[in-house]
Amino acid sequence: MNNNQGQGKPIISDQQLQRIMPKLPEDKRQVFLPFLNRVMAISAIDTPLRAAAFLAQIAHESGELRFLEEIWGPTEAQRRYEPPGSLAERLGNTEPGDGKRFRGRGPLQITGRYNYKKYGELLGVDLVSNPDLASTPQIGLSIAGMYWTKNRLNQLADIGDFTGITRRINGGLNGQASREKYYQTAKEALGITRRRRIGTEPA
Repeated sequence: MNNNQGQGKPIISDQQLQRIMPKLPEDKRQVFLPFLNRVMAISAIDTPLRAAAFLAQIAHESGELRFLEEIWGPTEAQRRYEPPGSLAERLGNTEPGDGKRFRGRGPLQITGRYNYKKYGELLGVDLVSNPDLASTPQIGLSIAGMYWTKNRLNQLADIGDFTGITRRINGGLNGQASREKYYQTAKEALGITRRRRIGTEPA
């Protein structure tokens, strides 16, 4: 079990992470695990229900932490990221090439100049000048944890509203079947039984 760099008992163990994300190679698990535990602690993702929801969502969004950068075609949908256009405007993409420059990165795939600027300022990192930093384990997971906190997703996790979490992250329910599968696996790995009620300890 990882010692979380002296910060006490880790929220998630290597064995649990392996069960939730079996496609993630062992060497990468060892890289991500300390950052995961640190970010989850900072973001108060510190109960089994919160951890299960968080890990399920990032497992789906990042292909089990194997893909931290959106593959750029560009596809027809990706061309809409480029200005001018309503989607580009919402994303804060104002300059030619912003769509590709600020494509989805990190475990929760932040997109657009606006979000890179916002989360970069919150973290004290210049993501606008260095957007690739968002795809590193440390910064990418820090952004995911901050996004989780800013959007009050722990509150939804506490009441088991996993669909509501997906809507806030995705804007819809794309890939919900995959997300739900990860969620069930994560709950089982973290000792949450199907009939356990919120506020009770696992048997």
